[in-house]
Amino acid sequence: MSARTDATMVGLIGKKLGMTQIFNPKGELIPVTVIQAGPCTVVQAKTPSSDGYLAVQLGFAEKKAQRATKGYRNHCLKAGKGIFGVLREFRVPQGEAFAVGQELNLEGLFEVGDRVDVTGTTKGRGFAGVIKRHGFSGFPGSHGTHEYFRHGGSIGNRSYPGRVFKGKRMAGQYGNERNTTQNLEVIEIRAAEHLLLVRGAVSGARNGLVLIEPAVKESRHG
Repeated sequence: MSARTDATMVGLIGKKLGMTQIFNPKGELIPVTVIQAGPCTVVQAKTPSSDGYLAVQLGFAEKKAQRATKGYRNHCLKAGKGIFGVLREFRVPQGEAFAVGQELNLEGLFEVGDRVDVTGTTKGRGFAGVIKRHGFSGFPGSHGTHEYFRHGGSIGNRSYPGRVFKGKRMAGQYGNERNTTQNLEVIEIRAAEHLLLVRGAVSGARNGLVLIEPAVKESRHG
């Protein structure tokens, strides 16, 4: 099946469970990421008349009532499915209608062979130097180099421009940032278990939150 290119198609909230390997009918070994995709509940349906655009807010996972604010609790309870741990919004195409309390799952949204974009949060690696963060080569280990092996080197000129340009690659926080892996092929769907198996790796640690949406770009692999 070809990739769906409608960027406004609704997606699902999920949780990355980890990676494994499976064999296809041809006997080929395929590395896959296992994602618990849904079930998600419609908490709010946004319309052009009320909000200026079409979108749907989905809730995923559970949260203890005592750990949520009163406003958050009341907002979630409108769906009649308890308190959700995660709320995320997805744009929807024209003509699609969703009702508050409606449950969305893998069935009917994705099929084997579809291409999806999966957004997650990369593993945080703390404060890192330029070699680990940007792949700098460092300085020679001999030939006069003295106490200056893993530094970044010069970061600017003299009186002009007299400052360091924004975006200069330097040491700093590495990881723990939003990242989207595009055009992942759906290898298998286990709707009864709410499991989605996609080819390749997905950003984030085990049990990390991910968003699954139809791919917005055509795959180069056809």
